[in-house]
Amino acid sequence: MRTTWNFFSAGQLTFGTAAAGQLGKLMGRLGVGRVLVLSDQVLGELGLLARVCEPLVAAGMTVEVFDEGEAEPTLDVVAKAAERARQFQPDAVLGVGGGSNMDLAKMAATLHTHGGKPEDYFSFDNIPGPVLPIICVPTTAGTGSEVSSAAVFTDVANQIKVSTLSQYIRPNLAVVDPELTYSCPAKVTADSGIDALTHAIEAYTAIDYSALDVIPGDPVAYEGAHPLGDCLAERAIALVGQFLSRSVADPEDREARDGMALAATLAGMAFSNCGVALVHALEYPLGGALHCSHGAGNGLLLPYVMEYNLPERVNKLARVAELLGADCAGCTAEQSARQAIEMVRQLRLEIGVPDRIREIGGTSEQLARFANKSFEIKRLMTINPRTPSEADLLEILKTAL
Repeated sequence: MRTTWNFFSAGQLTFGTAAAGQLGKLMGRLGVGRVLVLSDQVLGELGLLARVCEPLVAAGMTVEVFDEGEAEPTLDVVAKAAERARQFQPDAVLGVGGGSNMDLAKMAATLHTHGGKPEDYFSFDNIPGPVLPIICVPTTAGTGSEVSSAAVFTDVANQIKVSTLSQYIRPNLAVVDPELTYSCPAKVTADSGIDALTHAIEAYTAIDYSALDVIPGDPVAYEGAHPLGDCLAERAIALVGQFLSRSVADPEDREARDGMALAATLAGMAFSNCGVALVHALEYPLGGALHCSHGAGNGLLLPYVMEYNLPERVNKLARVAELLGADCAGCTAEQSARQAIEMVRQLRLEIGVPDRIREIGGTSEQLARFANKSFEIKRLMTINPRTPSEADLLEILKTAL
């Protein structure tokens, strides 16, 4: 029986409105003189890129911008970013945007330091040592990539999303300024927000750290659920229940925007330690083939996986219902747990996240392949509280079709 657990996060987290204005001072303390900023053209057009770069220039830094980032970034874009880093020779990389741009910064830092190809570092613990300093500034409220050890990309040739996990790519500095999310479109707000909820619920309902079958002291991709992770996940779930629908319905609701920014970061801390599981395992091949956003794919699958996991997580799912604002007075634990699943379904419908795989172009003929690809992602299978067979995965997907 495992008796210890670990917790990791960004080297420093600076959170709050107008925090982006402190970037020059904060990065100066890291000794940064030349910084490669990885972002995209949309953020440049919105003026958000300028808001991030101006404090750096004012602090005397030499700034180079790579603005070819894209949603669900492909390995081709990763290669371009790494080449730009090779040409510019930065002291640090700064990812500005959603999880895609922040993940791009993580891999660019890895390739610039250690060389090779992105494929060399896929899966867990394949980065051999420290990388170029990474700074992350999110402009969406969802992925939690600013505090995580993961980077996710799209392998177009194999029609699957792939990930790299390593403590070496946790950002040295995360600056979360909710003001940068105020211009986020409703669909991106919805997809990002349901992604944060997925992170929090999967972390909260993961296998207990004491039950994880690992050798004590050996590094693991995820620790399993533990007390600190539970604290973070509970707060994140409550914030999403309070603020996600509001932030989608009224983009000018700054209280809701601020609340969701905090929820995303807390959920990022929770999942990047305790783990994500079956929802993510199923989403990787589904999203890779159907080209939906990672958040939308996760949100679609989340209640179906909650239903599958319910026999092993009745009490925790009952608590999820309470955190989302349900009145559970007089309910049994199982009734409350089922209420949690229904509340997630209703929240998803309220904000416009698809309910069925067929709504995003999936067909019954694809499901067996999705199940097979998901089943191969063993690091996520072991974190799930209920151990699935490949047949179980296929049944979940059939139910979600």
